[in-house]
Amino acid sequence: MTKVLVVQARFYEQIADELVSGASETLKSAHVDFNVMEVPGAFEIPGAISIAAESGLYDGFVALGCVIRGETSHYDYVAGESARALMDLSLEGVALGNGILTVENSEQAMVRAKVDKKNKGADAANACLRMIEIRDQLLADLDA
Repeated sequence: MTKVLVVQARFYEQIADELVSGASETLKSAHVDFNVMEVPGAFEIPGAISIAAESGLYDGFVALGCVIRGETSHYDYVAGESARALMDLSLEGVALGNGILTVENSEQAMVRAKVDKKNKGADAANACLRMIEIRDQLLADLDA
């Protein structure tokens, strides 16, 4: 059975909960076994996924969090570096879906996170599942 780790940043708790709800519904519907791991913020998500990927316990990963622009350049570093680190992991063959929202305000974040709105948690879970399929198909083709 496919096993996925959902890594959620808890910095914006209400947004994180909505993202996890969407991802969880999608993974349950796909009959995928999954665990949820909490990290403090979006910056910590790639590190947690990297450690978990090395464990070999999971087939794929869903990164969920939110970075809201503030008054300083901190937003640029967190948004850019978390996205870069996730891209690096994907280029190393880690199957993942990136659901880290990068928005101007909490209202934009909630529209993107809510299950009955844009449901980006579900989108990230679906991306993860598709990347697992692609990897598994390519590996099967190599073995054939």
